[in-house]
Order: sequence, then structure tokens, then C-alpha cells
Amino acid sequence: MKKIIIALFGVFFVAAAQCADASLPAPRVSIFSTSTDWQAVTGLTLNEYNGKFISDKKLVGRGLVLYYLDGFPCYGLGYGVRVWVGPDGKTDNDLHIACVATPREINFAYRNATRDADQATTTGILTCPVRGRGFELTIDLSDCTVGPNWDDYE
Repeated sequence: MKKIIIALFGVFFVAAAQCADASLPAPRVSIFSTSTDWQAVTGLTLNEYNGKFISDKKLVGRGLVLYYLDGFPCYGLGYGVRVWVGPDGKTDNDLHIACVATPREINFAYRNATRDADQATTTGILTCPVRGRGFELTIDLSDCTVGPNWDDYE
């Protein structure tokens, strides 16, 4: 009986050592967003804002795909968080976000791509000041700051 217990412990420790191997992929993390309850947390009313873009030929190039990154006081609404801006200033969508206050600055993940390009990994972060009246926002891409590429976050 003693030998069986020792053998089981040995198997257990070998298995544990293999699981601790650094070459194994990191587990995926599931995050629940607290942003869905900002209205209750702050006591402020959520309102929907629509954003239009003013193109910048230098930044846009052949085209610019933008993905809105949630951040207080706003979170993206599913049908309006991805926008493609063309070199001629045309877009395939408007930005649609819900906010408890008018945002002054927003962040996007971005990549340069033509309109019909496949979805791919973005390049990095783009931080843009926002102008607005009422629930209509304007994002002038020439005023945006290109932040670090994702590789710089490692």
C-alpha cells in the first residue's frame, strides 16, 4: 500500500512539473466588462453619441480601419465600433458609442488597409480628441496621436 501511494505521488509530481512548463501556451482570460453598468455606478444617464470622421491623407493612406476601445465615460455599441476611413474621406460606418458624459478624447486600435481587406491584427493605439455638439461628435484624424505599437507593450 505504501508503495502504491508513493508511486501515485510520483506520477502527480511529474504531471505537475509538466504543467508548469513555460513552453505551454498561456490560458485565455475571460473578462466581464463593468462598463455595462456605468449608469448605475455613476448615477449619470447613458446617452448614445454618433461620431463622424474628418480624414487625414497622411494617416489614412490607402485606408484606415478603426476599432473603438472602451474607456470611461463611454463604451462602444456593437454595430458602430468598427469604422473604415478612406483616402477620400468617405467612411463605411459612423462611430456609435454610449456615454455617461460627452467624451473629450477617445482611443482606437488601428491598422492601414483597403476597404475590403480581411480582418487582421491591428497595429497599435490611436488617441483622438473629440469635438461635439449635443450627441454628434467629430473626430479630426489630423489631431490624433499615434501611440505605441502593440509589440511595445510586451
